[in-house]
Amino acid sequence: MNETKLTRPQTVMLMGTSSHVGKSILATALCRIFHQWGRRVAPFKAQNMALNSFVTRDGLEMGRAQVAQAEAAGLAPTVDMNPVLLKPTGNACSQVVVDGRPIGNLSAKEYHKGKSVELWGNVTAALDRLATRYDTIVIEGAGSPAEINLKADDIVNMRVARYLHAPVLLIADIDRGGSLAALVGTLELLTPEERGLVRGLVINKFRGDVTLLQPAVDFLEKKTGKPVLGIVPHIDEMGIDDEDSVSLEEKEAGQKTDAPSDLTLAVVETPKISNFTDFEALADEPDVTVVYVKTVAELRAAQADAILLPGSKNTTEDLLHLRKHGIEGAIAEAVAGGTPLIGICGGYQMLGEEIRDPEHTESQNDAVHGLGYLPMVTTFEAEKRTVQVTADCPGLEFLDGALCAKGLPGYEIHMGRTEFTAPIRHPFHLTWQGAERVNRWDGALRDDGQVFGTYLHGVFDHDGFRRQFLNVLRHKKGLQELPIQRNRRREKEKAYDRLAETVKNALDMKKLCAIMRAAAEECNEWHDDGPVDTMDVLLKNHENA
Repeated sequence: MNETKLTRPQTVMLMGTSSHVGKSILATALCRIFHQWGRRVAPFKAQNMALNSFVTRDGLEMGRAQVAQAEAAGLAPTVDMNPVLLKPTGNACSQVVVDGRPIGNLSAKEYHKGKSVELWGNVTAALDRLATRYDTIVIEGAGSPAEINLKADDIVNMRVARYLHAPVLLIADIDRGGSLAALVGTLELLTPEERGLVRGLVINKFRGDVTLLQPAVDFLEKKTGKPVLGIVPHIDEMGIDDEDSVSLEEKEAGQKTDAPSDLTLAVVETPKISNFTDFEALADEPDVTVVYVKTVAELRAAQADAILLPGSKNTTEDLLHLRKHGIEGAIAEAVAGGTPLIGICGGYQMLGEEIRDPEHTESQNDAVHGLGYLPMVTTFEAEKRTVQVTADCPGLEFLDGALCAKGLPGYEIHMGRTEFTAPIRHPFHLTWQGAERVNRWDGALRDDGQVFGTYLHGVFDHDGFRRQFLNVLRHKKGLQELPIQRNRRREKEKAYDRLAETVKNALDMKKLCAIMRAAAEECNEWHDDGPVDTMDVLLKNHENA
């Protein structure tokens, strides 16, 4: 006997009353919940703006939010999940990455008043490909759908919802205040058709006794005619990678103020810092405090056991910033006093003698003198290198220790090509580049072992390498070495499960599933020539959980 089957995926779209209300993390939670329930679920965001990015297995670049969501869904990330990525370079300009490849730098006006709508075909093509492979798609919007000045050229909010006839959940951040007004006001600014797509409201980041909010819930439902599907509590220390500078601001505000850790690592925060997720695994270690420093005073006050120079979307401008504000001198002062210095990607390039940009790929600077710690010159080229790699560390002579590890996972995202002006030792040996076996060296190590750099993002995600690095710093301070403290991969999986459980308990999942099914039925996409595979399964699974 044939039963009903859905010929296109079930969808739900998360939009916010503003940026950073928690859309990404709630989308991650829903991906995990549906994955736990046996659905083939994929995340999607048409357009991201972020400086933290990731390289897929096929060497394509995408935003990290959809990477986390894909991991929560048990998937390897693909650029179909994020076809357009904007990487701000400064002066209201961004590098535009389409289907994983950069197509050039555009001003905000150039992008929003012409180019964005041209990319709508890339967005729908990616969605259509996902629709052939998955039965559920969790979609994330950007900013607010009620930005009147941007709506005509929008390719990430209501245009996506209309294309899929996706039911929309509108989310407000109560931790910021004004959440009720934000929900009501956002709905008022939408067209009747757009308001019709909004099927539920969510209040996020609530602290306290949820029963005290019931009068607000009653008001919202009466005022808007939309059901409040849940009140999600504020969740601390989720252990899930962040994507943007707003997350970094929260890290700064929440830097440890209790008893000091054994080790303090100072990340030099430049205006165009990128991929600060490189240091998340270090920050999660129980004996480590990671602080982000912007000034000479902050760097000196940190009394860091090591200084970390992160990646940058505009390396020469960030280098000039360090020079102009005296941070270059403060770093030199610390290094002269014995503090180790490590650079990753753009930070690695800064450690050399000079950075050249003859084609003005990143800025208008033809060349900028480097910090001078390593004998190398980096030249920017038009073609970006984006590739996943696997590396061995055969014996990095760091300070008075030696770091050894095999199978370090990592990825490269950079425009520059580095050449050496004198013989140098390389800390990492690349063994795989994508699916291709290679024999290539990466990075550079100063003779005294105090300064080294690498192009490899994610190098500290390797549990063994990370602990060896920290133990050398502990030994330098006269502290006892520690065994491996964390299993990064296992803890991320636990974090996704913990997040899913919290959100599942906070949202009316039965009502959400019914909303998703009703939206699909409205599309008249039902027929009766296949096995049952509908949202009924989710409802039954949820009720039995």
